[in-house]
Amino acid sequence: MGSTGNNAMSHSGISYPQLLETNNLMQNCGDETFWLCLTRTVQGSKLFPVSPYILLSYLNAFYRYPSLLRKIEARLPAEQIADRARNMGMKIQNSALGWALPNFYLLGRELLLSLGMLRPQDALEDVIFVMDFWKRYMLSWHRNDGHITNREFGHRAQILPDRRLEVFHRDLYECVPGDSLHTAAHAFLAMASQYGFLTSCESRISLTNSGPYRLDDHHELIVRDFMDLAECSLPWLDGIAADVPYNYLTVPMSVRDCHFTIVDDWGSFESKPDFTAEHLAGVGLYTSDALTEGYMPVGMASRDQLIATLHSLHGVLKEATNKLWLRIAGWTRDQMVDAGALVYYNIIKDLAHVAGVFEVDDWLTIDRRAARFRPLLNDEFAGQMLGSLVAGLDLPNHQQSPYVMMQHSDRPARTYTPLPYSVLSGEEYVPSCGPIQPGSSHLDPKVDRYRTSAGTLTLDEYNRRARDFTPALCTDKYRFLCETWVKYNHHTALANELYELEQRESRTLRGRGTGNRPR
Repeated sequence: MGSTGNNAMSHSGISYPQLLETNNLMQNCGDETFWLCLTRTVQGSKLFPVSPYILLSYLNAFYRYPSLLRKIEARLPAEQIADRARNMGMKIQNSALGWALPNFYLLGRELLLSLGMLRPQDALEDVIFVMDFWKRYMLSWHRNDGHITNREFGHRAQILPDRRLEVFHRDLYECVPGDSLHTAAHAFLAMASQYGFLTSCESRISLTNSGPYRLDDHHELIVRDFMDLAECSLPWLDGIAADVPYNYLTVPMSVRDCHFTIVDDWGSFESKPDFTAEHLAGVGLYTSDALTEGYMPVGMASRDQLIATLHSLHGVLKEATNKLWLRIAGWTRDQMVDAGALVYYNIIKDLAHVAGVFEVDDWLTIDRRAARFRPLLNDEFAGQMLGSLVAGLDLPNHQQSPYVMMQHSDRPARTYTPLPYSVLSGEEYVPSCGPIQPGSSHLDPKVDRYRTSAGTLTLDEYNRRARDFTPALCTDKYRFLCETWVKYNHHTALANELYELEQRESRTLRGRGTGNRPR
């Protein structure tokens, strides 16, 4: 996309409030991105060319997210997908949608601005749409805490409603250091984290955390989601993860005498004291996806069954990890760059799975407009450019008036270039980067197998079932029964039905509804 051409146009239907809101959302994203990149662990790898693949993912996001989000929105609005996301542990949680969706896109835009490939007013309607989609999704997903991001809530994410937290809490199995459950849970958590780190090309986007939630004066609940574990929309897991029985696993954990001070928009946390194994006091295990009625218990019928399930999953994931190491060891640099770029870029792919519109070429190829930058993406250039984009902020497009004092640094800079208001006075702009272009990949083609709660399905069948399915809690009868409504209507038959729906798979609360609830 160039800065001028036949697609240039003057103001047409863009309002002043739209531009004001979009720039505000961009500024908030920029402030949080700078803080996260300064205060969180720096990502690196002895195996993968991380900086090159990250930059390529940003470019792919810029060129493709607008079209793909419009495709998703045509089937299911952002806020309705978020209503479903509150009831599942798919890869549309805070690390994916809370931060990655807008920032991968905006960092791609900023990279192109820095290279002189865009002007601030180019792709203007795309920018407005992407930020609006993200805003509506986040407001809906965060509706129980009333924020857009974790940053706004002092870096915490209290997403789940009372009725779900009650089930997680009451169905937890208690454990203490040294007992069989504690040992099995600790081993599984470590193995799943290691496996996820490798499946996501030595990045941290295969797991996330939400919470904390208060259980009592000495215990808090943190909820951890592991994602893309089985044969799924990551082609390098084909065959490798054939024996992994669940693609998504959610682990609610009770933590004793440990307060979580931060659960940020990357899904990472800080606590006082540090959360180490001896603080783990209770554990549960669930799965969910686009075809489940919320969270479904895994191995939760008894304490012994949960212990056996955790041991079994540990063994399966260890075997898959060993196989994946062998596969990656045979990759070329181009394959490693593609895999890393795709796992980053398609971090939001589960939006398409929920809407039932996932297509392989959309999410598993590099758009030819992004691919043309490959010759630039050697390790040296990519490392310096990535540092400048996210933390250095030393590129010309980052610089502001010398009177400006940026949040967190007091420097005259900003992470993202705002949209110019001059388009409202008739200055021409390019509305969009256009539809997605043909893409390519150096990786093996995706095998038509997707592990779901309904078994291993072809993509056509997975899409069809997702389009035809609406979880009961997201039907018109229950969707808008929010926490405020429950507070003032807990005595009604409808509130009782709502709680009984959440309790259907609970071994301790099934059928209790809102009455006789243990506290």
